Amino acid sequence: MKATEILHERGQSLWLDNITRAMLDSGTIQHYIDAYSVTGLTSNPSIFDKAIGSGGYDESIATKARAGLSGEDLFFDLAIEDLRRAADAFLGVHERTDGVDGWVSLEVSPLLVHDTERTVEVAKALHAKAGRPNLFIKIPGTPEGLPAITESIFAGVPINVTLLFSADQYLAAADAYLRGVERRIAAGLDPAVPSVASVFLSRWDVAVAKQVPAELTDRLGLAIAQATYRAYRQLLNSDRALRLENEGVRMQRLLWASTGTKNPDALDTLYVHGLTAPFTINTIPDKTLEAFYDHGEVGEAMPADGGDCDEVLAKFEAAGVDVAALATKLQADGATAFVDSWHELLERISEQSSSLT
Repeated sequence: MKATEILHERGQSLWLDNITRAMLDSGTIQHYIDAYSVTGLTSNPSIFDKAIGSGGYDESIATKARAGLSGEDLFFDLAIEDLRRAADAFLGVHERTDGVDGWVSLEVSPLLVHDTERTVEVAKALHAKAGRPNLFIKIPGTPEGLPAITESIFAGVPINVTLLFSADQYLAAADAYLRGVERRIAAGLDPAVPSVASVFLSRWDVAVAKQVPAELTDRLGLAIAQATYRAYRQLLNSDRALRLENEGVRMQRLLWASTGTKNPDALDTLYVHGLTAPFTINTIPDKTLEAFYDHGEVGEAMPADGGDCDEVLAKFEAAGVDVAALATKLQADGATAFVDSWHELLERISEQSSSLT
């Protein structure tokens, strides 16, 4: 039995962190579903920027540009076309799991981060435009994004909370989600609005690679994951969560993101092997997925009590790493990078629209 199948049987979903029209047309994504136990996928502006830059969207861009579309409107038209096809491919999984699995994700413009009302409006509009039940709208779990998450959940929009880097940031995102469903209960609305919380891991190890002794190399991301998983399990078992489940709430699932190994000397499946846990998701790039399918091994299940994460994190603090401050910096840097990627994407679309028409 392949490692991907074993992981699925242990209760963890494998999602693909990539989408291109070429992958859809060639049947690659369907192959991953059929043979690799992949049950969902995520997208982001950088993924679409690379795909559009490959030339595979030229005809569609030219057609839409001639029809008067430009900028964000043109991009969202392209992205939704792809994500509808992907959502349809995962619809069987979505229906079989009663909506727990089989999701795809589309990100709102990061330029809206300081505008809660507009973010909620756009999230609702994009979800409605896509017209698929298994499509998440991605909203950053930054301090500015948390109110929009609550409002979007209250509005009934399934949300993928992205750009989380620590247990504390995860708990803030989970609270924003729970506030939304609590408001739905108070208003007499169906509280079963799905959500996932995406915690980014490999960037931790990249950030401290040159600051810590060799014995701590590539250990920070996994320690952060263990601490976050402990917080997740404690929340799932809390009185608040159990009361809400009694009202019909679907508890938000924890998702591991940024799981491609960046260190060429490290195990290429590092952030898959070490993150086995039931009722979680691991969303991984296709290169990492292929490696895990080919020669990966499923590690021991993550301990619900966090294992030795406190000891490991203390070693990083002793080595001069302010973990809390770094979490804040990684989230802020990630938000900036999202904005930069968004501008690059829109610039590429503008240039190709002009050249193709």
